[in-house]
Amino acid sequence: MPNIATLTSKGQTTIPKEIRDSLSLKTGDLLTFTLMPDSTVVMRVKNTSTVELAGMFYKKGRKTIPIELLSR
Repeated sequence: MPNIATLTSKGQTTIPKEIRDSLSLKTGDLLTFTLMPDSTVVMRVKNTSTVELAGMFYKKGRKTIPIELLSR
């Protein structure tokens, strides 16, 4: 059975418990919503801080890339 939520008059909704549990969502987590060309909405959880990502892509001997080139 699909998870269904209702939109309130204030534009609020509740994410179904099964979804919250599967994504380990907790109070204060940030969510982003992206509207795709086919009217699909993609919700992403933003609960990882930038500090936690530090060094994630480090590889000894790998040439660094200037930040200006990453935003292209």
